[in-house]
Amino acid sequence: MCADVGFPAWTEADWRKVAEAALKGAGIDALASNAAGGIRIEPLYPPGEGPRPLRTGGPWRVIARLDHPDAGEANAQALDDIASGADGLQIVFSGAVGAYGFGLRRSDPATLHGAFNGVRFDQGLRFELDLGRAGADHARNFAALIERSGARPADCDVSFGLDPYAASAFGPFPADWAAQVEPFISAAVALRAKGFAGPLVVADARSTHAAGGASGQELAFALGAAVGLLRALSAAGVPLGEARQRIAFRLAADADEFVTLSKFRALRLMWAQVEEACGLEPRPTTVQAESAWRMMTARDPYVNVMRGAMAAFAAGLGGADSVCVLPHTLAVGLPDSLARRLARNGQLILLSESHLGFVADPAAGAGAFEALTKALCDMGWTLFQEMEAGGGLAETLARGAFQNGVAESASRLKRDVTRLKAPITGVSAHADLAETPVELAPGAPEREHATVSKGALVPMRLAEPFEALRVQSDAILEASGARPKVLLVALGPEAAHRRRVAFMREWLEAGGIEPVYEGEAETPDAAIKQLAASGAFLACLCGDDVAYAARGEAFAAAIKAAGVKGLSLAGRPKTAEEGLRAAGVDEFIFAGGDAAAALEGLYRRLGPRTGRAS
Repeated sequence: MCADVGFPAWTEADWRKVAEAALKGAGIDALASNAAGGIRIEPLYPPGEGPRPLRTGGPWRVIARLDHPDAGEANAQALDDIASGADGLQIVFSGAVGAYGFGLRRSDPATLHGAFNGVRFDQGLRFELDLGRAGADHARNFAALIERSGARPADCDVSFGLDPYAASAFGPFPADWAAQVEPFISAAVALRAKGFAGPLVVADARSTHAAGGASGQELAFALGAAVGLLRALSAAGVPLGEARQRIAFRLAADADEFVTLSKFRALRLMWAQVEEACGLEPRPTTVQAESAWRMMTARDPYVNVMRGAMAAFAAGLGGADSVCVLPHTLAVGLPDSLARRLARNGQLILLSESHLGFVADPAAGAGAFEALTKALCDMGWTLFQEMEAGGGLAETLARGAFQNGVAESASRLKRDVTRLKAPITGVSAHADLAETPVELAPGAPEREHATVSKGALVPMRLAEPFEALRVQSDAILEASGARPKVLLVALGPEAAHRRRVAFMREWLEAGGIEPVYEGEAETPDAAIKQLAASGAFLACLCGDDVAYAARGEAFAAAIKAAGVKGLSLAGRPKTAEEGLRAAGVDEFIFAGGDAAAALEGLYRRLGPRTGRAS
């Protein structure tokens, strides 16, 4: 028996006192932050007492993505993933919400037979269909494939993914939604009659997340879609208690593990509330997760391996029944076997080596997670009630009201990214201008670009503004043999200019521009010599505010007179700004400014693809 070591009992007041001392008077509120959607994250929470979200028991299922347009190559993907430990396949058809430019292009018998030759449908594997607008036909054809294989429908674990709301991802939502939904519900009823347990239909909110929606909007979309499907199935003669079991949910999981974990917990609580409102006793429902498209990067894509692992971690611990991680090179092109293996094995390590799937709800009782789960429930439920008051999700989409709200959320996300308030590792932070291109699937086809129109929930990736700048840099490199350069003109000793030189180096590299630093320029003439030796057409003054006030104007005037086509200054010395502008400084670069726009401005000063000043 251990002796009493006599540790003192620390209270919350003690913690706050020590924290305030460490913050040197800044106050505890300095440790608070805001999650996406404006939810405040406090620095300290008491233990939570919220209800435990309903979920099925056991580890989540590892789902591999099958998306090669060629049936034979898709078959090779399927057999390799199944043999290497995947619990099932997400079968992506061209034009589906999660296709991202790839996917099987047909579902005729020959194509499906080629893609699934050698695959057993009644051996415990899970099949999740990502169908798109032609979903009813694809679902029927896949069911026919299973029947031709000799498997009994009741023995097959197939989530057919029928989704009449998928049209919202591609264009204006049809006003005659009742007519649009009929083929999907009819297909679901027919599959039910054949003995498929399903789930048959899906409330898929990935398009909301991919378009930049906040977590509350994603939850509201999922709940609104599920309620619409529940009503449609009930109207088609499916008993209400059974109809809710035929519905699956799909959510996106991103690398914000705190919010993602809480979002998946919130969905189960919100759906249980709907079930109770229908007079039903809540039961576990099927929740599928896919790592988020909008967080994927085409530059330094190996960081996507980490993002995918974090997303799988959060979704799995949040209660997802199955998780599909997008291969890390998908934003570049069709992934090869290595990328697919990393996407699959990352989850297998979490489950088999870290044993993360054996606790039903590890966040239960944790004050921070319970508080965030409740906040997301409240936010999503409020939006869902507004939808219901306006006639339901279909009516809200037909009016464009929901899409407008998502566009506002996306605008805030993009603003934070372009202003470097939400840095993206490998793209807008710690960029590598000499990175080696990744390998893609041999003979990979070009990505298809879906036709979208006004009113669509258009998928985007947050890294795109900086990736577009890097494309310009690559074009200049190919045409001229060198990337565009900016000379960092350092004013004062190294200790005085170090911080702003480091800031500008990373800032420029995020846009594909090579920074050139030659140490302190003691005089304007020394700066002009550095400029001539560097081969740069652009320059940036880097120093502290004291140096700017004392010598900034002289340096600016001399450099501008030497013929430089663009002169920037790192920082924003307000008292000296007017004089510096008059001396030749074109722009001031500072933390919180629109970095993407400022970098694009530098490119406009250079001739396209030549690296020469315009």
